Amino acid sequence: MEQTAATTTPHAAPAAANKWLIALAVMLATVLEVLDMTIANVALDHIRGSLSAGVDEAAWVMTSYIIGTAIVIPLTGWFGNVFGRKRFFLFCIATFTVSSLFCGAAPNLESLVLFRVIQGLTGGVMMPLSQAILMETFSAREQPMAMAIWGLGMMMGPIMGPIVGGWITDNYSWRWIFYINIPMGGIAFALLAATLVDPHYIKRARMHIDWFGLTLLVIGMGCAQIALDKGERLDWFDSNFIITLTTVSVLSLILFVFRELRTPTPIIDLRILRNRSFAVGTVFTTIVMFGLYGTYILIPLYCQIVAGYTPFLAGQVLSIQSLGTFVSIMLAGRLFHYFDPRLLVALGCVSAGIGTWDMTQFNPDIDFWGIAAPGFLRGMGSGFIFVPMTTLTLAAVTKEQMGNASALYNMVRTIGGGIGIALLIAFLSRGAQTHQAYLTAHIH
Repeated sequence: MEQTAATTTPHAAPAAANKWLIALAVMLATVLEVLDMTIANVALDHIRGSLSAGVDEAAWVMTSYIIGTAIVIPLTGWFGNVFGRKRFFLFCIATFTVSSLFCGAAPNLESLVLFRVIQGLTGGVMMPLSQAILMETFSAREQPMAMAIWGLGMMMGPIMGPIVGGWITDNYSWRWIFYINIPMGGIAFALLAATLVDPHYIKRARMHIDWFGLTLLVIGMGCAQIALDKGERLDWFDSNFIITLTTVSVLSLILFVFRELRTPTPIIDLRILRNRSFAVGTVFTTIVMFGLYGTYILIPLYCQIVAGYTPFLAGQVLSIQSLGTFVSIMLAGRLFHYFDPRLLVALGCVSAGIGTWDMTQFNPDIDFWGIAAPGFLRGMGSGFIFVPMTTLTLAAVTKEQMGNASALYNMVRTIGGGIGIALLIAFLSRGAQTHQAYLTAHIH
């Protein structure tokens, strides 16, 4: 009788064939989001040349996407509940795909950055939504296989993204790295529109959201990122504009903290940071993201500007770092229950540290593996750090707090990566100006 009731329920589980179509569509959506975070890296030099931008301005193509992603992550659950998970997911895929078209057709840097923010705002929710959809679509027995397929797509994105982006940039134009999203987005949209059904317990409802807190968060993070991106070009605190942005950012974020601690319906419940294990894990992971993420921008630029590599060859160098991450994630997942996770994190720090030290020995005559090998070590290190740290950090909170903890953890980690990129690019620009001034002074 239970089986009969289940099959006659309007919101019954999808048929077996539909399940795997949903898995394929969800994987495509995830690949879209992950691919777009890496595919543009190797094209930055061509983008800045085409749009008459400096290295620091070209980095806005990445940081704008990251800041959009960080802002929307805490709102994923609220949007899914208000608009329905299927409707919201389809809206995000469609908007992401259309904004990709406008990114490719962007006539100047300002419009490209604007549409990259829109991409981040819609792409940032795809990963948490896709995980939730897979867990709801498949039975407990089938979930490991479904998540393995999803994970394959998530890992292949960073490995294939730089190679595909480099090949497209070499043979066509940097604009096609965005146009490639259009057919993939169209297929994912069509499959999900035809097969996905919201589970019966997802009810669209009018839910209160702390719009004032959200406004403070957006203003605070946005002003901080703009100040970091434009600080070097405007000579930091010698500029009234940078002083104003910094003041507004600091005040907004302080007010945001006070607001979230007092309101009964916070966007992010900051009280969870009272959990010492969670707080330490979040801060540690953010620092690691700050240190590691910037190289995904600097390595392709170094390869093309200093070493004279083509975008395709620079993409291969970057993919080797992602391959190291893939290998270490697989190993860390298997070794987690056999070794003290702290040892795995320490091993990751040592590996990443050795790779970083080797990068300080770069010179214009360095060969391919001289650049790629340190990247592989850093990639290995990141996997050994993030897998146990994420597991330990989120395991420290209760199930009731898991949604809020995951949102806060991922948002802060993403912000750390964005700040790391901005500061590394600022150091690069300052160094270039210093050496240029030195060379100019010694021209006879």
